[in-house]
Amino acid sequence: MNKAELVEEVAAEIGLTKKEVNNAVDAMTSAITDSLARGEKVTLVGFGTFLVQKRKARQGVNPQTGARISIPAKDVPKFKPGRSLREAVE
Repeated sequence: MNKAELVEEVAAEIGLTKKEVNNAVDAMTSAITDSLARGEKVTLVGFGTFLVQKRKARQGVNPQTGARISIPAKDVPKFKPGRSLREAVE
């Protein structure tokens, strides 16, 4: 399912226009992105938690040359599904 399909399904389920639902989805993703950028975690009870995780610096290999390279540490977004979501998928 892509964003357009999600918007269409939600609009049909709750009776709002696609434009209104699209604005709501955009606002939600923007709010989650902004919170993660500030280093905060976002928990949607029953669905899951979005958080920022630190990835350690490590050594890698350039596949074209075989040369060893240093990959720096960085923060990456992560999603941990909640129990309800995990059970629905099983």
